[in-house]
Amino acid sequence: MVVAAALPLVAEYGAAVTTSQIARAAGIGEATIFRAFKDKDEVLDACVAEAVGTDHVLRELATISLDEPLDVRLTEAAEALRAHLERMGTVVGALHASGHLRPGRGGPDEGRDGQHGAGPPHDARAQSFLALRDGVVELIEPDRDACRLSPEKVATAFLGLLFTRLHTPAPGAEAPLSPEELIAVLLHGSLKHPGSDR
Repeated sequence: MVVAAALPLVAEYGAAVTTSQIARAAGIGEATIFRAFKDKDEVLDACVAEAVGTDHVLRELATISLDEPLDVRLTEAAEALRAHLERMGTVVGALHASGHLRPGRGGPDEGRDGQHGAGPPHDARAQSFLALRDGVVELIEPDRDACRLSPEKVATAFLGLLFTRLHTPAPGAEAPLSPEELIAVLLHGSLKHPGSDR
Protein backbone atom coordinates (compact mmCIF):
# COMPACT_ATOMS: atom_id res chain seq x y z
CA MET A 1 0.00 0.00 0.00
CA VAL A 2 2.82 2.41 0.88
CA VAL A 3 4.77 1.63 -2.30
CA ALA A 4 1.67 1.88 -4.50
CA ALA A 5 0.92 5.31 -3.04
CA ALA A 6 4.55 6.40 -3.29
CA LEU A 7 5.19 5.45 -6.93
CA PRO A 8 3.36 8.36 -8.60
CA LEU A 9 4.88 10.78 -6.08
CA VAL A 10 8.37 9.42 -6.69
CA ALA A 11 7.82 9.75 -10.45
CA GLU A 12 6.88 13.41 -9.90
CA TYR A 13 9.27 14.50 -7.13
CA GLY A 14 12.08 11.95 -7.21
CA ALA A 15 13.99 11.63 -3.94
CA ALA A 16 12.57 14.99 -2.79
CA VAL A 17 9.25 13.32 -1.98
CA THR A 18 8.55 13.35 1.75
CA THR A 19 7.24 10.55 3.91
CA SER A 20 4.48 12.96 4.93
CA GLN A 21 3.34 13.21 1.29
CA ILE A 22 3.47 9.43 0.94
CA ALA A 23 1.48 8.91 4.13
CA ARG A 24 -1.22 11.36 2.97
CA ALA A 25 -1.46 9.61 -0.41
CA ALA A 26 -1.72 6.21 1.30
CA GLY A 27 -4.30 7.47 3.81
CA ILE A 28 -2.19 6.47 6.81
CA GLY A 29 -0.22 8.19 9.54
CA GLU A 30 3.42 8.96 8.80
CA ALA A 31 4.57 6.79 11.72
CA THR A 32 2.93 3.78 10.05
CA ILE A 33 5.45 3.99 7.22
CA PHE A 34 8.30 3.48 9.68
CA ARG A 35 6.75 0.30 11.02
CA ALA A 36 7.34 -1.28 7.60
CA PHE A 37 10.43 0.65 6.44
CA LYS A 38 13.59 1.67 8.28
CA ASP A 39 13.77 5.07 6.57
CA LYS A 40 12.77 6.98 3.43
CA ASP A 41 15.67 5.49 1.44
CA GLU A 42 14.23 2.04 2.06
CA VAL A 43 10.83 3.25 0.77
CA LEU A 44 12.51 4.63 -2.35
CA ASP A 45 14.42 1.38 -2.90
CA ALA A 46 11.14 -0.53 -2.63
CA CYS A 47 9.66 1.81 -5.26
CA VAL A 48 12.54 1.04 -7.63
CA ALA A 49 12.10 -2.70 -7.03
CA GLU A 50 8.38 -2.41 -7.77
CA ALA A 51 8.92 -0.26 -10.88
CA VAL A 52 11.51 -2.60 -12.43
CA GLY A 53 9.71 -5.78 -11.36
CA THR A 54 7.67 -7.67 -13.93
CA ASP A 55 4.89 -9.09 -11.72
CA HIS A 56 2.38 -6.36 -12.56
CA VAL A 57 2.88 -6.47 -16.34
CA LEU A 58 2.89 -10.28 -16.36
CA ARG A 59 -0.50 -10.24 -14.63
CA GLU A 60 -1.73 -7.85 -17.35
CA LEU A 61 -0.41 -10.12 -20.11
CA ALA A 62 -2.17 -13.07 -18.47
CA THR A 63 -5.53 -11.26 -18.70
CA ILE A 64 -5.34 -10.94 -22.51
CA SER A 65 -7.91 -13.27 -24.03
CA LEU A 66 -6.46 -16.10 -26.09
CA ASP A 67 -9.73 -16.09 -28.06
CA GLU A 68 -8.71 -12.81 -29.74
CA PRO A 69 -6.82 -12.93 -33.06
CA LEU A 70 -3.03 -13.02 -32.68
CA ASP A 71 -2.53 -9.47 -33.93
CA VAL A 72 -5.02 -8.15 -31.36
CA ARG A 73 -3.34 -10.14 -28.56
CA LEU A 74 0.07 -8.80 -29.46
CA THR A 75 -1.18 -5.21 -29.82
CA GLU A 76 -2.64 -5.41 -26.30
CA ALA A 77 0.65 -6.90 -25.08
CA ALA A 78 2.59 -4.06 -26.73
CA GLU A 79 0.45 -1.47 -24.92
CA ALA A 80 0.86 -3.20 -21.55
CA LEU A 81 4.63 -3.49 -21.99
CA ARG A 82 4.93 0.12 -23.19
CA ALA A 83 3.13 1.33 -20.05
CA HIS A 84 5.38 -0.86 -17.85
CA LEU A 85 8.59 0.41 -19.47
CA GLU A 86 7.47 4.03 -19.30
CA ARG A 87 6.63 3.72 -15.60
CA MET A 88 9.98 2.06 -14.93
CA GLY A 89 11.83 4.78 -16.85
CA THR A 90 9.95 7.59 -15.12
CA VAL A 91 10.54 6.29 -11.58
CA VAL A 92 14.17 5.30 -12.09
CA GLY A 93 14.89 8.50 -14.05
CA ALA A 94 13.35 10.72 -11.37
CA LEU A 95 15.35 9.05 -8.60
CA HIS A 96 18.55 9.13 -10.62
CA ALA A 97 18.09 12.82 -11.49
CA SER A 98 17.46 13.68 -7.84
CA GLY A 99 20.57 11.83 -6.65
CA HIS A 100 19.00 8.79 -4.97
CA LEU A 101 20.47 6.28 -7.42
CA ARG A 102 24.22 6.68 -7.53
CA PRO A 103 27.26 4.38 -7.56
CA GLY A 104 28.27 2.99 -4.19
CA ARG A 105 24.89 3.57 -2.53
CA GLY A 106 24.04 -0.12 -2.74
CA GLY A 107 20.50 0.34 -4.02
CA PRO A 108 18.54 -2.30 -5.93
CA ASP A 109 19.90 -1.08 -9.25
CA GLU A 110 23.54 -1.61 -8.39
CA GLY A 111 25.47 -4.59 -9.66
CA ARG A 112 27.91 -6.73 -7.71
CA ASP A 113 30.83 -4.67 -8.97
CA GLY A 114 29.35 -1.41 -7.61
CA GLN A 115 28.48 -0.13 -11.06
CA HIS A 116 25.31 1.89 -11.33
CA GLY A 117 22.80 1.29 -14.06
CA ALA A 118 19.35 2.61 -14.93
CA GLY A 119 17.61 -0.50 -13.73
CA PRO A 120 18.32 -3.90 -12.22
CA PRO A 121 21.73 -5.62 -12.43
CA HIS A 122 22.53 -7.59 -15.58
CA ASP A 123 21.39 -10.98 -14.20
CA ALA A 124 18.10 -9.49 -13.01
CA ARG A 125 17.60 -7.81 -16.40
CA ALA A 126 18.13 -11.14 -18.16
CA GLN A 127 15.64 -12.83 -15.82
CA SER A 128 13.12 -10.03 -16.38
CA PHE A 129 13.52 -10.33 -20.15
CA LEU A 130 12.95 -14.11 -19.99
CA ALA A 131 9.87 -13.65 -17.81
CA LEU A 132 8.44 -11.11 -20.27
CA ARG A 133 9.32 -13.34 -23.22
CA ASP A 134 7.57 -16.29 -21.59
CA GLY A 135 4.49 -14.13 -20.97
CA VAL A 136 4.39 -13.22 -24.67
CA VAL A 137 5.04 -16.86 -25.69
CA GLU A 138 1.81 -17.83 -23.93
CA LEU A 139 -0.05 -15.34 -26.12
CA ILE A 140 1.51 -16.75 -29.31
CA GLU A 141 1.25 -20.44 -28.41
CA PRO A 142 -2.34 -20.94 -29.73
CA ASP A 143 -1.03 -19.94 -33.19
CA ARG A 144 2.16 -22.04 -33.06
CA ASP A 145 1.24 -24.01 -36.20
CA ALA A 146 0.62 -20.80 -38.20
CA CYS A 147 4.09 -19.38 -37.40
CA ARG A 148 7.24 -20.09 -39.41
CA LEU A 149 9.31 -19.60 -36.24
CA SER A 150 8.84 -20.99 -32.75
CA PRO A 151 6.72 -18.91 -30.36
CA GLU A 152 9.92 -18.25 -28.38
CA LYS A 153 11.64 -16.71 -31.42
CA VAL A 154 8.55 -14.72 -32.38
CA ALA A 155 8.29 -13.41 -28.81
CA THR A 156 11.98 -12.45 -28.80
CA ALA A 157 11.56 -10.59 -32.10
CA PHE A 158 8.42 -8.89 -30.74
CA LEU A 159 10.25 -7.64 -27.63
CA GLY A 160 13.23 -6.51 -29.71
CA LEU A 161 11.00 -4.46 -32.01
CA LEU A 162 9.06 -3.09 -29.05
CA PHE A 163 12.14 -2.04 -27.07
CA THR A 164 13.65 -0.38 -30.15
CA ARG A 165 10.38 1.49 -30.75
CA LEU A 166 10.51 2.99 -27.26
CA HIS A 167 13.82 4.80 -27.75
CA THR A 168 13.33 8.53 -28.20
CA PRO A 169 13.87 9.31 -31.88
CA ALA A 170 16.46 11.90 -32.86
CA PRO A 171 15.10 15.32 -33.86
CA GLY A 172 13.82 15.15 -37.42
CA ALA A 173 13.71 11.34 -37.38
CA GLU A 174 10.60 9.52 -38.48
CA ALA A 175 8.09 8.71 -35.73
CA PRO A 176 8.47 5.23 -34.22
CA LEU A 177 6.22 2.40 -35.33
CA SER A 178 2.75 2.43 -33.82
CA PRO A 179 1.80 -0.80 -31.99
CA GLU A 180 -0.32 -1.81 -34.99
CA GLU A 181 2.55 -1.16 -37.43
CA LEU A 182 4.97 -3.06 -35.21
CA ILE A 183 2.67 -6.09 -35.13
CA ALA A 184 2.06 -5.90 -38.90
CA VAL A 185 5.83 -5.92 -39.58
CA LEU A 186 6.35 -8.75 -37.09
CA LEU A 187 3.60 -10.96 -38.50
CA HIS A 188 3.64 -10.03 -42.20
CA GLY A 189 7.05 -8.47 -42.91
CA SER A 190 7.63 -5.14 -44.59
CA LEU A 191 7.09 -6.12 -48.24
CA LYS A 192 3.77 -5.47 -49.98
CA HIS A 193 1.84 -8.52 -51.04
CA PRO A 194 1.80 -8.99 -54.82
CA GLY A 195 -1.16 -7.18 -56.38
CA SER A 196 -1.85 -5.21 -53.20
CA ASP A 197 -1.11 -1.69 -52.04
CA ARG A 198 -0.62 -2.98 -48.45
